[in-house]
Amino acid sequence: MTWFQRKDKGISTPTKEKKEAPDGLWYKTPSGKIIHIRELRSNQYVCPEDDYHVRIGSKEYFEILFDDNQFKELDEGLTSGDPLDFKDSKKYPDRIAASQKKTGLKDAVRSGVGKINGYDLVISCMDFSFIGGSMGSVVGEKIARAIDYSLKHKIPFLMISKSGGARMMEAGFSLMQMAKTSAKLALLSEAKVPYISLLTDPTTGGVTASYAMLGDFNISEPGALIGFAGPRVIRETIGKDLPKGFQSSEFVLEHGFLDFIVDRRNLKAKLTSLIKLLKN
Repeated sequence: MTWFQRKDKGISTPTKEKKEAPDGLWYKTPSGKIIHIRELRSNQYVCPEDDYHVRIGSKEYFEILFDDNQFKELDEGLTSGDPLDFKDSKKYPDRIAASQKKTGLKDAVRSGVGKINGYDLVISCMDFSFIGGSMGSVVGEKIARAIDYSLKHKIPFLMISKSGGARMMEAGFSLMQMAKTSAKLALLSEAKVPYISLLTDPTTGGVTASYAMLGDFNISEPGALIGFAGPRVIRETIGKDLPKGFQSSEFVLEHGFLDFIVDRRNLKAKLTSLIKLLKN
């Protein structure tokens, strides 16, 4: 009698192998809806089942808005200094360097000029992935320079805000950006160059208290958190439960701080209509 000994592992079959989806292939919304990343991207990062607007950054907004994603970036080389020699859990320059390496961004805002359905437009867009979209000296300076470009060339300006507020590592230098950008927008208004402010999730702190609320039109995406202090801070301060949906874009619209809410899938068409209206 001949004996056989199995030296290799058994034959692998589809029923035996453990199937795993590659990381980043699917996205799950807060309500539990699951969507393929490819479908999400083709739907401008909005889940079609529950209309949830996924947080996106300047790269995605530029792709959505600029015709054929063609634009010239403005002041792309600006980076933050360390005016206060600040250190918390790590040195401020080290934190900047780590954020730049992680995100591929220079700071929390990018500016570009291009065309949207054939109309010239300057866009400054904040990136929450860079230190919470915090507003430091570079953010204020890049926005101010983008406004200067709009003013010089008489091109409408769009500000897309997404921020946790002022950057604590720059203290008073950060807070001064509120005054600087607001003053620049006053010049834009005097010259009758259109300014549209788009508030996305989240828009809080000094950004809300300055340029985010100064548009000829203040608009927002559905479900965005908009306010000065966050809901938790307010709740702990006043010791009361907040109204349902407090500080959502729908709540803010109802109380008169927004002109309207626009679905991201309709954003480019809506902005084009506003530019036509304001230019006329």
